[in-house]
Amino acid sequence: MAGDEQEDNVSTTPYEAAGGIEGITKLVEEFYVNMDTLPEAKVIREMHPPDLAESRRKLTYFLCGWLGGPRLFQQHYGPISIPGAHKRFPIGYEERDAWLLCMQRALAVQPYSNELKDYLLAALSIPAERVRQVNAGEL
Repeated sequence: MAGDEQEDNVSTTPYEAAGGIEGITKLVEEFYVNMDTLPEAKVIREMHPPDLAESRRKLTYFLCGWLGGPRLFQQHYGPISIPGAHKRFPIGYEERDAWLLCMQRALAVQPYSNELKDYLLAALSIPAERVRQVNAGEL
């Protein structure tokens, strides 16, 4: 790899590697298609309103900032605590795994590098597990 390419790769944020807001929007759209269609996701789909427009927007905005892009969630909704925002839902192992399955399937069809897909799934597993732990009273 040429020196310029290495510099570009080092300076690219996950937000940029995911295609910016357009790429993240596609990821989120696919995520919610999975939530609507996968039998394993029925339990988490029932935790959402019938119209997913606001859920899509919130997840898109959250992921933008979380991946190093603009902090759209905070601009539109204020500060967020992922575990706190999900405390009202009964989230255990099944729900955590269903959410991660939807995200894994959504990532699989994105034009991201395999390294980025693996990184994102591993990174998203951390807050998903933390939500489960908080809801279980383990933290």
